[in-house]
Amino acid sequence: MTNKNSIVSLKSIRWVSIILIVILAGFLLLRELNPPIQQATQSSGRAAIGGNFTLTNHHGEEVTQADFLGKPALLFFGFTHCPDICPTALQQMGVAMQIMGKDAPKVQAILITVDPQRDTPELLAQYVSLNGFPENLVGLTGTDEQIEAVAKTWAVYYQRSGEADEDYDMDHSTIIFLMAANGEFVTGFSHNDSPELIASCLTNHLAGRPCRR
Repeated sequence: MTNKNSIVSLKSIRWVSIILIVILAGFLLLRELNPPIQQATQSSGRAAIGGNFTLTNHHGEEVTQADFLGKPALLFFGFTHCPDICPTALQQMGVAMQIMGKDAPKVQAILITVDPQRDTPELLAQYVSLNGFPENLVGLTGTDEQIEAVAKTWAVYYQRSGEADEDYDMDHSTIIFLMAANGEFVTGFSHNDSPELIASCLTNHLAGRPCRR
């Protein structure tokens, strides 16, 4: 009985060892193919959000990312026919910059449309001047291809919804991006973040301090 038990135990240990080796090999393979996001972010020094673009501003002028470097920017993707989410986000930005007072001009506010079919420079020019929006808000549009490229660069989702030819809606991401003066991503704000929090974060960022959440 003792010999039989010993043989059974050895076989059990052998199978357990084989299973552990397979699991360990699989883990190492997955780690090699998919390095942790935190590690990738640390090695690059920043999140992979933002980058170069070529678009048209609400004055009809072609602009690139280089035109907005030199000061931090609050950037939002939306569209002029947006019923509530976009105006709310832009008003968040506007109130936050009012709270900042004399430091507000040190931050650039940008709206990039996800509806280039309807949002012409002329329409954007009217929209960005609405009461409650940031005073220095710049509206940007472009071709379908240009908007698709810039949305991909910022990891922004958008898609047309509805069947109507004129009154369709756009589903899209609702994050307000804070970009540093050198164009690097700092943090993002949601509709749950108060203008006071956004203003505090901007003030800290301008002073070279971390954005406190």
